[in-house]
Amino acid sequence: MPRSVNSVASKARRKKILKQAKGYFGRRKNVYTVAKNAVEKGLSYAYRDRKVNKRNFRSLWIQRINAGVREYGLSYSEFMNLVKKKNINLNRKVLADLAMHHKEIFESIIQKIKKDS
Repeated sequence: MPRSVNSVASKARRKKILKQAKGYFGRRKNVYTVAKNAVEKGLSYAYRDRKVNKRNFRSLWIQRINAGVREYGLSYSEFMNLVKKKNINLNRKVLADLAMHHKEIFESIIQKIKKDS
Protein backbone atom coordinates (compact mmCIF):
# COMPACT_ATOMS: atom_id res chain seq x y z
CA MET A 1 0.00 0.00 0.00
CA PRO A 2 1.43 3.40 -0.93
CA ARG A 3 2.38 5.89 1.72
CA SER A 4 -0.13 8.71 2.17
CA VAL A 5 1.39 12.08 3.02
CA ASN A 6 -1.57 14.40 2.42
CA SER A 7 0.39 16.83 0.30
CA VAL A 8 -2.71 18.97 -0.22
CA ALA A 9 -2.83 19.92 3.46
CA SER A 10 0.95 20.36 3.65
CA LYS A 11 0.97 22.66 0.64
CA ALA A 12 -1.96 24.65 2.03
CA ARG A 13 -0.15 25.06 5.35
CA ARG A 14 3.00 26.33 3.65
CA LYS A 15 1.01 28.54 1.31
CA LYS A 16 -0.75 30.13 4.30
CA ILE A 17 2.59 31.03 5.92
CA LEU A 18 4.05 32.40 2.68
CA LYS A 19 0.92 34.49 2.16
CA GLN A 20 1.38 36.00 5.63
CA ALA A 21 5.03 36.76 4.76
CA LYS A 22 4.05 38.81 1.70
CA GLY A 23 5.95 42.09 1.70
CA TYR A 24 8.89 40.79 3.72
CA PHE A 25 12.40 41.34 2.37
CA GLY A 26 14.69 38.74 0.80
CA ARG A 27 14.30 35.06 1.64
CA ARG A 28 11.84 35.90 4.40
CA LYS A 29 9.10 36.15 1.79
CA ASN A 30 9.70 33.06 -0.38
CA VAL A 31 11.63 30.40 1.58
CA TYR A 32 9.23 28.53 3.81
CA THR A 33 11.53 27.81 6.76
CA VAL A 34 12.77 31.41 6.94
CA ALA A 35 9.29 32.83 6.35
CA LYS A 36 7.82 30.62 9.10
CA ASN A 37 10.24 32.03 11.67
CA ALA A 38 9.65 35.60 10.51
CA VAL A 39 5.86 35.24 10.57
CA GLU A 40 5.85 33.64 14.04
CA LYS A 41 8.06 36.43 15.37
CA GLY A 42 5.85 39.04 13.70
CA LEU A 43 2.70 37.54 15.21
CA SER A 44 4.24 37.51 18.68
CA TYR A 45 5.22 41.19 18.28
CA ALA A 46 1.68 41.99 17.10
CA TYR A 47 0.16 40.30 20.15
CA ARG A 48 2.55 42.08 22.53
CA ASP A 49 2.16 45.46 20.89
CA ARG A 50 -1.62 45.41 21.00
CA LYS A 51 -1.15 45.70 24.76
CA VAL A 52 1.68 48.25 24.49
CA ASN A 53 -0.46 50.38 22.18
CA LYS A 54 -2.97 50.95 25.00
CA ARG A 55 -0.17 52.11 27.31
CA ASN A 56 1.17 54.46 24.65
CA PHE A 57 -2.21 56.07 24.10
CA ARG A 58 -2.79 56.59 27.81
CA SER A 59 0.63 58.26 28.03
CA LEU A 60 -0.23 60.49 25.07
CA TRP A 61 -3.54 61.52 26.63
CA ILE A 62 -1.79 62.41 29.89
CA GLN A 63 0.74 64.57 28.02
CA ARG A 64 -2.02 66.38 26.13
CA ILE A 65 -4.05 67.04 29.27
CA ASN A 66 -0.92 68.27 31.06
CA ALA A 67 -0.11 70.65 28.21
CA GLY A 68 -3.70 71.90 28.22
CA VAL A 69 -3.90 72.60 31.96
CA ARG A 70 -0.45 74.21 32.20
CA GLU A 71 -1.88 77.23 30.35
CA TYR A 72 -4.21 77.77 33.31
CA GLY A 73 -1.58 77.38 36.02
CA LEU A 74 -2.32 73.82 37.05
CA SER A 75 -0.32 70.63 36.83
CA TYR A 76 -1.75 67.36 35.53
CA SER A 77 -1.89 65.75 38.97
CA GLU A 78 -3.61 68.77 40.56
CA PHE A 79 -6.12 68.88 37.72
CA MET A 80 -6.97 65.17 37.92
CA ASN A 81 -7.32 65.40 41.69
CA LEU A 82 -9.81 68.27 41.35
CA VAL A 83 -11.68 66.44 38.57
CA LYS A 84 -12.14 63.44 40.86
CA LYS A 85 -13.23 65.63 43.81
CA LYS A 86 -15.82 67.47 41.71
CA ASN A 87 -17.20 64.17 40.34
CA ILE A 88 -16.58 65.08 36.71
CA ASN A 89 -16.80 61.69 35.04
CA LEU A 90 -14.73 62.24 31.93
CA ASN A 91 -11.93 59.84 31.12
CA ARG A 92 -8.45 60.83 29.96
CA LYS A 93 -9.25 60.13 26.30
CA VAL A 94 -12.13 62.60 26.29
CA LEU A 95 -10.26 65.21 28.35
CA ALA A 96 -7.29 65.00 25.97
CA ASP A 97 -9.58 65.46 22.97
CA LEU A 98 -11.22 68.48 24.59
CA ALA A 99 -7.80 69.97 25.43
CA MET A 100 -6.63 69.56 21.83
CA HIS A 101 -9.69 70.32 19.71
CA HIS A 102 -12.29 72.07 21.87
CA LYS A 103 -10.41 74.66 23.92
CA GLU A 104 -13.50 76.58 25.04
CA ILE A 105 -15.19 73.50 26.52
CA PHE A 106 -11.94 72.47 28.22
CA GLU A 107 -11.59 76.00 29.62
CA SER A 108 -15.13 75.87 31.01
CA ILE A 109 -14.26 72.61 32.82
CA ILE A 110 -11.19 74.27 34.32
CA GLN A 111 -13.19 77.34 35.38
CA LYS A 112 -15.79 75.11 37.04
CA ILE A 113 -13.04 73.29 38.92
CA LYS A 114 -11.18 76.46 39.94
CA LYS A 115 -14.14 78.52 41.17
CA ASP A 116 -15.08 76.06 43.92
CA SER A 117 -11.59 75.30 45.13
